Amino acid sequence: MFDYIHFAYPSRLWLLLLLVGLAVWYFFKIKNSHATIKVSNLSDFGGRRITLRTVVAFLPNVLNFFIVALIVVALARPQTITGNEKVTKEGIDVILATDISGSMLAADLKPNRLEAAKQVACDFISARENDRMGIVLFGSESFTQCPLTSDKSTLLTLMSNVKQGMVNDGTAIGLGLANSVARLKDSDAKSKVVILLTDGENNSGEVAPLMAADIAAAFGVRVYTIGVGRNGTAPFPVQDVFGHISYQNQEVHIDENTLKQIAKTTGGKYFRATNNNTLKEVYQEIDQLEKTKMQTMTTTQTHDKFLPFLLVAIGLILINILLKFTVARIIP
Repeated sequence: MFDYIHFAYPSRLWLLLLLVGLAVWYFFKIKNSHATIKVSNLSDFGGRRITLRTVVAFLPNVLNFFIVALIVVALARPQTITGNEKVTKEGIDVILATDISGSMLAADLKPNRLEAAKQVACDFISARENDRMGIVLFGSESFTQCPLTSDKSTLLTLMSNVKQGMVNDGTAIGLGLANSVARLKDSDAKSKVVILLTDGENNSGEVAPLMAADIAAAFGVRVYTIGVGRNGTAPFPVQDVFGHISYQNQEVHIDENTLKQIAKTTGGKYFRATNNNTLKEVYQEIDQLEKTKMQTMTTTQTHDKFLPFLLVAIGLILINILLKFTVARIIP
């Protein structure tokens, strides 16, 4: 009954020091008491025996200690507190826009750029419990692999099934971004984000990347751009007439200036990932930048528990009065 006890007026518990004063008063009272009849010895009374009546005679004094203690506790107003906590989680809507052009098969990331990007994207999806996410893919064209959903299992399956060659080769950055914005523009989420990952330059599509960035900014969509792979040359798989795969270094170019401008226009940030570890670090940083917002409301109720203490004290007072007028009565 008294779990999680709390006192409304804890300072009143100092009144328990009255028990010390009461104990001192009883000590001197007993010490200074004297017999009404004086005799030379107790031989005629059969010795001094402790009887039940003797014990009962001291009981009122003992009860007085309990009565004072209970009254003081009641005055301190003991209470129990119960609380109801309501947590409101405000998720973020995120579109993962991923380049699946032929250059994403370059092996400067292991096993290649596309597989490395898929792995860190899956880790990112698994870690974002309260967000809705979608997947947009682009090569020379763009399509939606998965619309916004909170079904993590579906997202992970569809991301794992992404392959190069699902669309014609090419890099339509502007079209991929515009498609991503179209998926987010009607969202009522407080934060709308596109994570756009590419390894090349815009060379396809009807929408220019910077025009798509202006559209994103107009709809309040923040874009984080990731340039994946190294500049210069990178090993690409080449198949000979017998079906054997070998790797040859080929020139690669990433339009970093355009990616930086897209991020700046939309209030996002540009990242460079040249290996698997830096790519993981990029997604970890984005995870920290885009934290899910939480609001907590707590309601508390207090229940007074002083009445049991007071009732027991009153009961002891009545017992005390009864004892003093019966078995514990002292004859002058």
